[in-house]
Amino acid sequence: MATKGHNEVKESLLEMTRIFKPKDPKKFVKEYVRKYRIMGGYEEELTDLVEHEMGKLNSVNSSVS
Repeated sequence: MATKGHNEVKESLLEMTRIFKPKDPKKFVKEYVRKYRIMGGYEEELTDLVEHEMGKLNSVNSSVS
Protein backbone atom coordinates (compact mmCIF):
# COMPACT_ATOMS: atom_id res chain seq x y z
CA MET A 1 0.00 0.00 0.00
CA ALA A 2 1.40 3.39 -0.90
CA THR A 3 2.27 5.74 1.93
CA LYS A 4 -0.32 8.33 0.92
CA GLY A 5 -3.04 5.70 0.60
CA HIS A 6 -1.95 4.07 3.84
CA ASN A 7 -2.22 7.37 5.74
CA GLU A 8 -5.65 8.03 4.22
CA VAL A 9 -6.83 4.61 5.38
CA LYS A 10 -5.51 5.23 8.90
CA GLU A 11 -7.09 8.70 9.10
CA SER A 12 -10.41 7.38 7.81
CA LEU A 13 -10.38 4.46 10.23
CA LEU A 14 -9.56 6.73 13.18
CA GLU A 15 -12.39 9.08 12.25
CA MET A 16 -14.84 6.18 11.95
CA THR A 17 -13.61 4.84 15.31
CA ARG A 18 -14.38 8.19 16.96
CA ILE A 19 -17.84 8.24 15.38
CA PHE A 20 -18.94 4.63 15.91
CA LYS A 21 -16.96 3.74 19.10
CA PRO A 22 -16.91 0.01 18.28
CA LYS A 23 -17.24 -2.57 21.05
CA ASP A 24 -15.06 -5.11 19.20
CA PRO A 25 -12.09 -3.47 17.41
CA LYS A 26 -11.11 -6.69 15.61
CA LYS A 27 -14.60 -7.16 14.12
CA PHE A 28 -14.82 -3.45 13.28
CA VAL A 29 -11.51 -3.59 11.34
CA LYS A 30 -12.52 -6.82 9.60
CA GLU A 31 -15.76 -5.21 8.37
CA TYR A 32 -13.92 -2.00 7.40
CA VAL A 33 -11.32 -3.94 5.36
CA ARG A 34 -14.04 -5.94 3.61
CA LYS A 35 -16.32 -2.96 2.94
CA TYR A 36 -13.63 -0.63 1.61
CA ARG A 37 -11.62 -3.38 -0.11
CA ILE A 38 -8.36 -2.69 1.70
CA MET A 39 -5.49 -4.97 0.70
CA GLY A 40 -4.97 -7.87 3.08
CA GLY A 41 -2.19 -8.08 5.62
CA TYR A 42 -2.96 -4.82 7.43
CA GLU A 43 -5.68 -6.06 9.78
CA GLU A 44 -3.36 -6.48 12.77
CA GLU A 45 -1.86 -3.00 12.39
CA LEU A 46 -5.27 -1.40 11.89
CA THR A 47 -6.73 -3.28 14.86
CA ASP A 48 -3.90 -1.98 17.04
CA LEU A 49 -4.63 1.52 15.77
CA VAL A 50 -8.34 1.22 16.63
CA GLU A 51 -7.56 -0.22 20.08
CA HIS A 52 -5.17 2.65 20.78
CA GLU A 53 -7.73 5.24 19.66
CA MET A 54 -10.42 3.59 21.79
CA GLY A 55 -8.06 3.79 24.77
CA LYS A 56 -7.57 7.50 24.16
CA LEU A 57 -11.32 8.05 23.85
CA ASN A 58 -12.00 6.09 27.05
CA SER A 59 -9.38 8.04 28.98
CA VAL A 60 -10.84 11.35 27.81
CA ASN A 61 -14.34 10.21 28.78
CA SER A 62 -13.08 9.03 32.18
CA SER A 63 -11.44 12.34 32.98
CA VAL A 64 -14.56 14.29 31.95
CA SER A 65 -16.89 12.29 34.23
